[in-house]
Amino acid sequence: MDLRSGRLFWPSVNEPAPDFRAIESDTACDVAVIGAGITGALLADRLSQDGHRVVVLDRRPVCSGSTPASTGLLQYEIDTPLIRLRKLFGDDRAKRAYRASFRTLADFRDLIAGLDDDCGLTGRPSLYLACEPDDLDELRAECNARRSIDIAVDTIDGEMLRRSFGIDRPGALWSTQAMEVDPLRLSLALLRRAVCNGTRIFPGTEVAQYEPDADGVTLRTSRGFTVRAAHVAFATGYETPAFLDQSVCTLKSTYALASKPLDGFLPWRERCLIWESGQPYFYARTTGDDRMMIGGEDDDFADPVARDARIGSKADNLVGKFRDLFPALPIEPEFRWAGTFAETKDGLPYIGTTPQFPRGYLALGYGGNGITYSLIASQIIADRLASRPNADAELFAFDRAIAQQD
Repeated sequence: MDLRSGRLFWPSVNEPAPDFRAIESDTACDVAVIGAGITGALLADRLSQDGHRVVVLDRRPVCSGSTPASTGLLQYEIDTPLIRLRKLFGDDRAKRAYRASFRTLADFRDLIAGLDDDCGLTGRPSLYLACEPDDLDELRAECNARRSIDIAVDTIDGEMLRRSFGIDRPGALWSTQAMEVDPLRLSLALLRRAVCNGTRIFPGTEVAQYEPDADGVTLRTSRGFTVRAAHVAFATGYETPAFLDQSVCTLKSTYALASKPLDGFLPWRERCLIWESGQPYFYARTTGDDRMMIGGEDDDFADPVARDARIGSKADNLVGKFRDLFPALPIEPEFRWAGTFAETKDGLPYIGTTPQFPRGYLALGYGGNGITYSLIASQIIADRLASRPNADAELFAFDRAIAQQD
């Protein structure tokens, strides 16, 4: 599957991935991780730290799927606002899902503190803009709902937005809890630590067959080699719907750009993450070398040819939206790209087991905060393999109940 295209930013500011070789003989392990992007890296790192013998397989080179197309926003906000998620998921479970996502931001700080690279991790405030006056009542209700579960958030009215941020919108939600990261650096740092803990990585290795039995799983590669594993973890991202019997998501296309470096960011207060309630979606962040990174303009299709043909026009639309917010802050795109992403009905990821893959665990971090979900997935799967309880596992299970929206 053609997951992304265009000129990507992160590979231009990072060293190439290590030159791992494709598998050349039969092998065995405790856990085989399929996928060597950010999700596979998080799994390999966590499982190898737990003492498992881990093998990572990917038909592509390491970190060459969706990961380098990510814009690296780390947020607790779920695509579905808390007040809506309660209608889909029930009050208690919706609150627990938000709290789980919120706690994971602190887990990222602890995780990266133990790596050999800070991965560009930086704490940022978050500004969620209302596009229309009619959005304000929902923002206030959302603010109250999050405060009820001890998530600090405030509303900002239109006058304060104009005075403090230079933004002409009816209002916004302001949160101090968000972060940004270089997703490619993070993936490579995690894989380096996993290798130090004994993980073996085989890119250029396509899994062609999945053969479970009572004691484990035999993976047969397209070149005829086998990997014998007690368990398998799928970190196959947006390619998973092509082989998964259960329909769990809708694939879409999204677009992004990175500008040339700017000379200062006034009136960009605290370099906060900015996103908005309108459709099509729009968000913006800064980078460590003083660029603007802007994304959104999502399309309701995942056709690579149609997606790629729109990169130029979508980038123009993103620049226009940014200039509408900040007329005095000129930006000039240097990198433009597009990619596939997935949405679920409730905005939550799918993590856990399915009857289709006995002894297999799937980590599908679908949604706007996919990297956050991938860390949650690594924790849940590690706990399952160690027979440790994890209260969050049922929130993201494949058999969870989702109510129909009104």
